[in-house]
Amino acid sequence: MDLIVSTDVLAAFCERAARFDFVTVDTEFLRETTYWPRLCLIQAATDDEAVLIDPLADGLSLVPFTELLANPAVTKVFHAARQDIEIFVKLTGAVPHNIFDTQVAASVCGFGDSASYDSLVRAICKVELDKSSRFTDWSARPLTEKQRLYALADVTYLRDIYRELRRQVDTTRRWDWVEDELATLRSIDTYVVQPEQAWERLKMKINRPRDLAALKALAEWRERRAQDTDQPRSRILKDDVLYELATQRPQSPEAFDKLRAVPRGFGRSAAAGEIIGLMKAVEALPKSALPAMPERYRGPSPKGAVGDLIRVLLKAVSEQHGVAARIIATSDDIDALVLDDDADVPALKGWRRKLFGEKALAIKHGRIGLVATRKGVLEFAVNQAEAAE
Repeated sequence: MDLIVSTDVLAAFCERAARFDFVTVDTEFLRETTYWPRLCLIQAATDDEAVLIDPLADGLSLVPFTELLANPAVTKVFHAARQDIEIFVKLTGAVPHNIFDTQVAASVCGFGDSASYDSLVRAICKVELDKSSRFTDWSARPLTEKQRLYALADVTYLRDIYRELRRQVDTTRRWDWVEDELATLRSIDTYVVQPEQAWERLKMKINRPRDLAALKALAEWRERRAQDTDQPRSRILKDDVLYELATQRPQSPEAFDKLRAVPRGFGRSAAAGEIIGLMKAVEALPKSALPAMPERYRGPSPKGAVGDLIRVLLKAVSEQHGVAARIIATSDDIDALVLDDDADVPALKGWRRKLFGEKALAIKHGRIGLVATRKGVLEFAVNQAEAAE
């Protein structure tokens, strides 16, 4: 199998592919040393052919392929699509039209949470894939025959997986479940990181408004620097360094030497000078300009017994309906609904509320209980008069 290295050959394939209802797509890329993924190979397949496209080839324009991705008449089938789509968003500024993710569909068809491609090939196609080429250098040329066969397998078996999962979703009438999950993948906001919102990705406890202001400023600075220099965030500064800088707010080069998480000598770098300027600006903010801290809930912890019971319920509902628990509710959803009956979370909306949310609230308020049986965990109604005694 030769790689497509000319625009004319690529355009001819894309013209043929546009006549089909769907095309399967995958990519190989490198990202270990960059902020943006470096696209090294594109695999695509229709019902009657499969191709490898070399985006590193001199003179090759990917415009015919990106036009195919934008064609709403052709379903673009991916597995675990997020990183692949991120690449195409970077290339074109838009999310491919009419996408389908087999990992999402598998999660509502009883294949578990985040089912791998090779597990679906094994379960649906009855084939054991050779994954030994998974971590090879996809930027090196020429690609070996083994690499090419590995890459093609990522889109050829995907055709049968797509057809089978579509059949199962049709049979179970769970298209609304799938569409809810695909909505996130179809939103460009999923892939475009705004530097001013970068702090929201950090899982750190901040207790003071000025510390939070500093963390926001530092996270935005790191994100812009990572994007501008095409480096991973962690190569600019690690998360724990951001946290220490936000709480200590160094005002001089010497102050950096007293911080445990900061590399030795960092205070004399140009980056340290920029950070000092940011921290001085944060110190100068009047109280009225500081960000508001999230309200703290003062009641029972959502990690307590009620939350534990609801998590058992989630597992039981997940097993009963053959759908991954994560699709029904996240841990954050459960924490929120323990604290608030009207929490703005997916678990309390639409099909998820009918399947799980109403029962979770009933457990919270003592209207139903759970019992372990040989058939699994079952729900039972609680006598309210007895429960009140």
